[in-house]
Amino acid sequence: MGQRAVAFWVCAEEWLSGHLGFFGVVQERRNKGKRSLILQFLSRCLAPSPLTVLKVRKMFLKVQLPWNVVIPAENLDTKGLVLQKSIIVRLLDEFATKKATKDLGYLLAVTTLDHIGEGKVRQHSGDVLFPVRFSCISFKIFRGEIVEGVVHKVLKHGVFLKCGPIENAYLSSLKMPGYTYTVGENPVFHSDKQPTIEKNVVVRVIVIGTKWLEAEREFQALVSVDGDYLGPLDKES
Repeated sequence: MGQRAVAFWVCAEEWLSGHLGFFGVVQERRNKGKRSLILQFLSRCLAPSPLTVLKVRKMFLKVQLPWNVVIPAENLDTKGLVLQKSIIVRLLDEFATKKATKDLGYLLAVTTLDHIGEGKVRQHSGDVLFPVRFSCISFKIFRGEIVEGVVHKVLKHGVFLKCGPIENAYLSSLKMPGYTYTVGENPVFHSDKQPTIEKNVVVRVIVIGTKWLEAEREFQALVSVDGDYLGPLDKES
């Protein structure tokens, strides 16, 4: 797949209001669990907080990408014509395995199939290669943005949060002013003025750095609660 892509900002509300269309429905059936987690994360981001809504608009990109889709000979009809459905199914399968790219972030969902080029037959196999262009939604966080994550690991020197598709957003104890570590069977970070930071608590943080891991094809992030309106959220919020 080529690395060039045309990208422009898209508001997350547009996606939730049905922008995914047919392709989103197909992909939801194929990857229901993952999409459910993403929608839960979006619902947290779009909670009635002006600060959060302002920042979340930058995370979601609408991008158009080129791709080569190979259709096996057995999926062609007797006249040698490929069904559009076969191209869509194959594209969604390959798209799901791509996971993420350094430039675009995590690839979440195909929205439209914009163009199907002329097929080229492979001599030895009889398979047909179709160059296509499609639009999709991706997720990428940037330094200075406000996000919300769920604590899934508590260590002496900090905690790890899950933030949408990002599994490891690290909040160092040095970036938790007023908090002290309390050891125990279920270790926590305690503050006299704010709610406790512990496992399964939702924390609003600001991103202070990101790192792309090529081998794992994923991002890591450094975050902080040192700022206004940041920190663990009350259960009713």
